[in-house]
Amino acid sequence: MTNLVDIPKVNAKNMTEKEFFYGHKACAGCGGSVAVRLALKVLGERTYTALPAGCMSAVGFIYPQMAFNTNAVITTFPGAASMASGIAAGAKALGQKDVKTVVFAGDGGTADIGFQALSGMIDRNDDVLYICYDNEAYMNTGIQKSGLTPYGTKTTTTPAGKNIPGTVTHKKNLFEIIAAHDIAYAATASIGYPQDFLNKVNKAKHTKGATFIHVYASCPTGWGTPTETSIEIAKDAVDCGLIFLAEFEDGEYKLNRNPKEFAPVKDYLKKQGRFKHMTDEDIQCVIDNRDRKWARMRKQWL
Repeated sequence: MTNLVDIPKVNAKNMTEKEFFYGHKACAGCGGSVAVRLALKVLGERTYTALPAGCMSAVGFIYPQMAFNTNAVITTFPGAASMASGIAAGAKALGQKDVKTVVFAGDGGTADIGFQALSGMIDRNDDVLYICYDNEAYMNTGIQKSGLTPYGTKTTTTPAGKNIPGTVTHKKNLFEIIAAHDIAYAATASIGYPQDFLNKVNKAKHTKGATFIHVYASCPTGWGTPTETSIEIAKDAVDCGLIFLAEFEDGEYKLNRNPKEFAPVKDYLKKQGRFKHMTDEDIQCVIDNRDRKWARMRKQWL
């Protein structure tokens, strides 16, 4: 177990002023870019970064204005984890013990297209930190549904109308799927709780072997939200219980937040254009699924 007490803390007061991801072309209010910026401030300049097709690779590699101030490479869409494994192996062969290899991939590139390579990376216990910035759809290619798109979401492939309420499936239990590999360390996070995210990246940085962080990252363009509310909406998702903060380590789950009561789900949903069409019946379906999930987590993890 990696104890945070033994690790130098990183917070807003002592965080480096160096920027390792800047000058990018992300949309205003992009939560994914916030996640990448914060993570790299923790990981530092001795970081090898691999990114598959997705928002961050699209906005970060526009020549000549390259946004990454670390070694960074665009991988194949399904192969980010396998390329990162090769990078980590190369660093080990060169005796580079002070570097960390990290993947930044979206929800589609992680839970769908890139999952086979990710599973293999964890199975081999390669020394790679994989961070999934989850904006709940394939945003880079036009807002299509992914395996992490929540019930009721209006996307270009799941339009809302008389016949269907948008997306008719719930999010995959990605965190638990990853934990089922008996990974060295896995965690969920949200840019709405930045210190929690910093702590988890820091912990993963100091953990040898495969590590994984699933961070909730808002997307004003795809969600239909004001750009200035990106952090607020990511916090709301946690407060209403649709996103949970947890860790998996040494074969055990740990809930980092276990609220006595949740903020209203309806208030969170109705702030977003992608959910404006949802009826009270649709919203109740979301609440019921949330309650079932929390009842199971509390029973099994506490």
